[in-house]
Amino acid sequence: MNRVTELFGIEYPIILGGMVWCGGWRLAAAVSEAGGLGLIGAGSMHPEVLQEHIIKCKEATHKPFGVNVPLLYPEIERIMKIIIAEKVPVVFTSAGNPKTWTKTLKDEGIKVAHVVSSSKFAVKCQEAGVDAVVAEGFEAGGHNGIEETTTMVLIPHVRQAIDIPLIAAGGIATGGAMLAAFALGAEGVQIGTRFALTEESSASDEFKRLCVSLKEGDTMLALKKIGATRLIKNEFYDKVKAAEDSGASAEQMKELLGKGRAKRGIFEGDLVEGELEIGQIASLLNDLPPAKEALGQIVKEYNEKVKASFDMF
Repeated sequence: MNRVTELFGIEYPIILGGMVWCGGWRLAAAVSEAGGLGLIGAGSMHPEVLQEHIIKCKEATHKPFGVNVPLLYPEIERIMKIIIAEKVPVVFTSAGNPKTWTKTLKDEGIKVAHVVSSSKFAVKCQEAGVDAVVAEGFEAGGHNGIEETTTMVLIPHVRQAIDIPLIAAGGIATGGAMLAAFALGAEGVQIGTRFALTEESSASDEFKRLCVSLKEGDTMLALKKIGATRLIKNEFYDKVKAAEDSGASAEQMKELLGKGRAKRGIFEGDLVEGELEIGQIASLLNDLPPAKEALGQIVKEYNEKVKASFDMF
C-alpha cells in the first residue's frame, strides 16, 4: 500500500482518466473491479445521463469508483447535487478553480483530487484542501496544458512543490512508464489512452481501430487559442492547422470547431470531420483488450521492471 491506495481504498495505485465519450459506467466499473479506481467522465454527460451512469456503476461494482468533473461545466450545480445525493465516494475535478467545490465535497465525506499541468496550480490545489493532485503532462490526450510541459519534467517539479499525494498522468500506458513516474516522485498514475482502447470503452469501434493503427507523430497539440487539445491528424485537424497558421482569432477557431465535434469523432466514428482526441502513447498500443487484462498487464510489467532494476546492482 501507499498513500494513493490508502486514500481511495483500492488495490493498485492506478486511476482511470475521466475521458469524454470513452469513460462510461462500464469502463469505470471494469477498472474498479480490476483493482484500480474507475472514473466516470462527466464532461460529455447531461446531469440525468450522469446520474444513470452512477447508478449503473454502483450496481456493477461494490468497489470504490469516482466521477471526473470539469469545473467549467455549464450545469455544474446540478452535477454536484447528483454526485452528493448518490454518495459518490471520489471526485476528480479539472478545468477550473479547485477552491470552488473542494470544501463542499469534502464536507460530504467525498475524497477530492484536482488535475493540473503546472506546479503553480498544484500549490493552489494543496492550499484549497484537495486530498491529491494529478499532474498531467503534455503527452496526454484531450485537453492539455498550454505550457507543453512533459510528464517527465512536470512530476519532479510538482513533487518539490507539494506534500500531498501526487498522481502522474500523460503518456503512461505501461508498467515501465508507471515505474518511471514513481521514480520521479509520483505515488499513483492516471491512465486514459490505454483504457480508452479497451473492450469496455464507449468509444466507437472505428475510432478505436484508428487509434491502434497510429504511428509516432500522428497526434499533435492544437486549438491552443480556445483550449489546447491533442488531436489525431485527420482532415479536420488539417483545417485547424491551416487556420492557426493563418493567424485565425479565437472566435474564428470556435466557429471552426462548432459544437459536438468530439462526440461526432470519438463516439459516432466520423474519422474525417470529427475531433479525434487521444494521447501520444496510442502509437505504442496495438490491441483492444478487456480493461481487466490491460490493468493486469501494467501491474505485471511494473513488478517485472522493479525486479529487473534491483537485479542490475
